[in-house]
Amino acid sequence: MSAVDYGQFILSLLFVLGLIGVAGFLARRFGLVQTTRPAGGRRRLATVETLALDGKRRLLLIRRDGVEHLVILGPSTETVVERNIRCPSGAPSAFEVTHEK
Repeated sequence: MSAVDYGQFILSLLFVLGLIGVAGFLARRFGLVQTTRPAGGRRRLATVETLALDGKRRLLLIRRDGVEHLVILGPSTETVVERNIRCPSGAPSAFEVTHEK
């Protein structure tokens, strides 16, 4: 293949990716894609913390309506380790946490 063929391939790829982007933008713009937002704009579910146990499993601390749940996620299973963990007093809500750079 010559340099012209490579250039034509790259331009074709960029054109197709651009078409996909424009189609996605138009779908959102005209309401073809349904995005669900909770009432009042406040999210009820958040991942508080994640810890990789090994290459296949992760430990997640999930907060729902002010109550935390500890879950192990594996490649084919999910196990609830502990339920109804009360959030520590004074801990910021998952909705209020800001990520500093």
